[in-house]
This record gives sequence, C-alpha cells and structure tokens, in this order.
Amino acid sequence: MIELIAYCELYSSDFKRINLAWLDQNGLTEDLDRKILDDPQGTILNSGGVIFLAKADNEIIGSAALIKEDHDCYELAKMTVVPSWQGKGVGNLLMERCLATAREVNAKKIVLFSSSKLKQALGLYLKYGFRHVAITDSPFETADVKMELDLMENPA
Repeated sequence: MIELIAYCELYSSDFKRINLAWLDQNGLTEDLDRKILDDPQGTILNSGGVIFLAKADNEIIGSAALIKEDHDCYELAKMTVVPSWQGKGVGNLLMERCLATAREVNAKKIVLFSSSKLKQALGLYLKYGFRHVAITDSPFETADVKMELDLMENPA
C-alpha cells in the first residue's frame, strides 16, 4: 500500500537520496538542487512550502514539493519516483495531493521547470493540465521547459 506523508526531518536523507538519484541519472544535477536538498526546511518549508513523500513498505519511494513563490503562485519541484515504482500511479498520487494542497491555500497558479529529456514527467504534467510557456526566469541551467497550470481555469 502506498501512503502519502508530510516531510519531516526523519526523512531528509531519503528525500535527498531519491532526488539526487533521479537528477544524476538524467544528468541534471545542479548546485541549486544540492542547496535545496541539503536544506529542505530552509529552502521550501520555512517560506510556506510543503513536501509530500510517498511511502511503501517503510520505504520512501517518491516525493513532490510545492515551493511558495508568492501568495498566488507555487512552484512544483522535486517530484520523483524511484525506478522500481514508476508506472504504478505514484506520480499521480503525488500530483493530486500537490494540486489539492495548492487549491486549499487558494493558489491561482503552479509553475514548474523541467527538461525536455524527461518525456514521462512531461506527459504527466500535460495530463494534469499544465501548459508550456516561455522560459523567462529559470533558476536552473538545465531547465529547457517551463510549464504553468492556471488553477482559476482548471478548478478541481
């Protein structure tokens, strides 16, 4: 059974490990990723963001975060599922939890930065209504994709 839980310090090494594995596997790890993964409390949670972890059989198998950009906008970030659990609906569960949370806090928009290498992830984002937009402010050198979801146009 897959359970979604809120991040806590107990899982900091798991959160870092699964995200770095995903980024390294795809040649996308940057200094900013390391900064976020070394201090999720300071870089995500303290500013009003949230991190969800997917857990199965006492193992962390996935993650997704919402980083608060401002009172209307959040960034979807650090979304990953370990390879042995990909294709089993974990990404859908994490995405649905993130979208529900964004709506609960009355966010109007969710943005994300990604890579054109990540075909499966991009397909998931499109499935949930994200649309490609021009990359104007990417904090990542390797991000060649920016997508947005207007929550006002896509109510639950």
